[in-house]
Amino acid sequence: MNQSSKAHDYLRLAALGTRLNEAPLWEKFGKVVQMVGNIIEAEGIRAAVGDVCRILPGGPEAPILAEVVGFNHKRLKLSPLSAIQGIQPGCLVQPHRQSGTVSVSEGMLGRVLDGLGQPIDDLGPLPAGIPYSLSGKIANPLERPLIDEQLDLGIRCINGLLPVGKGQRIGIFAGSGVGKSTLLGMMARYTTADVNVIALVGERGREVNEFLQNELGPEGVKRSIVIVATSDQPATVRMKAAFMACAVAEYFRDRNLDVLLMMDSVTRFAMAAREVTATARGVRRAEIWPKAGRRGRQAGASRSACKVHPNCRGGGYLASAGGGRGVGQAAVAWRVAAGYPVRGSPSRAGHVLPACE
Repeated sequence: MNQSSKAHDYLRLAALGTRLNEAPLWEKFGKVVQMVGNIIEAEGIRAAVGDVCRILPGGPEAPILAEVVGFNHKRLKLSPLSAIQGIQPGCLVQPHRQSGTVSVSEGMLGRVLDGLGQPIDDLGPLPAGIPYSLSGKIANPLERPLIDEQLDLGIRCINGLLPVGKGQRIGIFAGSGVGKSTLLGMMARYTTADVNVIALVGERGREVNEFLQNELGPEGVKRSIVIVATSDQPATVRMKAAFMACAVAEYFRDRNLDVLLMMDSVTRFAMAAREVTATARGVRRAEIWPKAGRRGRQAGASRSACKVHPNCRGGGYLASAGGGRGVGQAAVAWRVAAGYPVRGSPSRAGHVLPACE
């Protein structure tokens, strides 16, 4: 386009024409064919495990984001990343453009994000950034530097007795209510690291504000990026929050900054991963998390009368086959721990003898 034509382009159609030339001529959609529990099955599109898809429900509801967690023949198994509202058979499914990446920038400092990278602190949208992969890169072990420099955490007992080196991984293991979150807040406030990346995975909703205001404080928030995925959110979102925290930490690390990455907690991340994997295999939730019943009986174990002494009220426990082998093992293991003799191998679900024998 010459100078004269540019002068007459008062509607700015030149840029629009460029975008139209680069746009695809068509878009391919799949459709929802089945939904069991929290797993949505779709066919008609191609996507890899870990990609994100958009489900367009019929009606005024917003699109539903779902992650591909498996496939069966040509059917994709999708785990939702947002609330399932308005979904029905035949809903259109489309691969998301930002699958497997997160946009990171220095504008994230001092912000609180959800498990999908969206701000939840009412401070406006995030500035445009650089896309970073959520899967990361596996470093060559021969290229990793030796840990020969200490990181000052600002806590004298840790610096003196349990020094932490730059590049080291540590774990904090303790019971409930003994100060793990308080210790993490102290480390974030007083450390000499340039940036803190904090992932709160599986926390209760009320505990988030308590950590931000009481433990972290305004000074700690200023140089921190906090990523929150509470326990009431889908397991896929809780897993993605951990991966997103790692991607954000890698971005600041690549800019030659010291980064302190903290996650509370790795246990809840592992529980979310277990739930996603088991659900994709079609395992019922009751089998994933068997509930303890009265007198320690597990779900799937049924009480049976004593077959040796007719007047005995002790009774045994017979694990039902429908509850799964693991549930039966749990029932037998509890009886063994309580001191009851077991007929046959304790590793198999079978009849447990009463205390009278």
